[in-house]
Amino acid sequence: MAIALALFSSVLWGSADFEGGRLAKRFPSLAVTGASQFIGLCFGVVLVTASGVWRLPAFGPNGYLVSGFFAGIFGYFGLVCLYAGLASGRMGVVSPISSLCAIIPLTYALISGERLSLLAGIGISVALLGAFCASGPEISQRLPLKPLLYALGALFGFGTSLTFMARGSASSALMTMVFMRVTTLFISLAVAFARKSFGGFRTPRDFRSLAFIGVADFSANVLIGMASTRGLVSVVMVLGSLFPIMTA
Repeated sequence: MAIALALFSSVLWGSADFEGGRLAKRFPSLAVTGASQFIGLCFGVVLVTASGVWRLPAFGPNGYLVSGFFAGIFGYFGLVCLYAGLASGRMGVVSPISSLCAIIPLTYALISGERLSLLAGIGISVALLGAFCASGPEISQRLPLKPLLYALGALFGFGTSLTFMARGSASSALMTMVFMRVTTLFISLAVAFARKSFGGFRTPRDFRSLAFIGVADFSANVLIGMASTRGLVSVVMVLGSLFPIMTA
């Protein structure tokens, strides 16, 4: 079950990021991130209201609030870097490098005491290498600096966010992801007011794209959080991090 949840999460994530990268070619990546995250928050609030999980403890060793807060900050940073990198047209640089983001939660899980069998270790290594290669690495003598920095930013942001998502999901995957969106909402509003712009989205097609991105991204977050409570974090995070393949 954990493997299936992680893989489905990866498909949703990749689909959302592909659409986000496409939209970021016409609108600022900060605006795309903020608007889609707001829609994701609305979707999450509906799920929380229907399920009643808001009654779960927010604080404590496995509380979701602090983890959701930091997951939101780093996840927002990763998304902005990814969308900006994809919008630059150098997907062959951004996608392969960002696909290695699972190295961060993998390292955290191993340091925290998880132990992998030899077979599992080989499988994880093959999955990471396969994701890197399948993302279509762009081999050239001149590696463009700007897309490279975006890719490294996405790697760090997503990897750190995944780590906090796994921690918060020990209490509640759904509430962790909702507080992620609350955090990104405040960041997005601050950016929008500072830039005096809310993105300029106007057509129904733009809003349909934003709705798809927001709902798919939120659902992917919840699924990977649920998977982390049903299997080894080191394994499910690697499988859930295969999403850059979809953006290649």
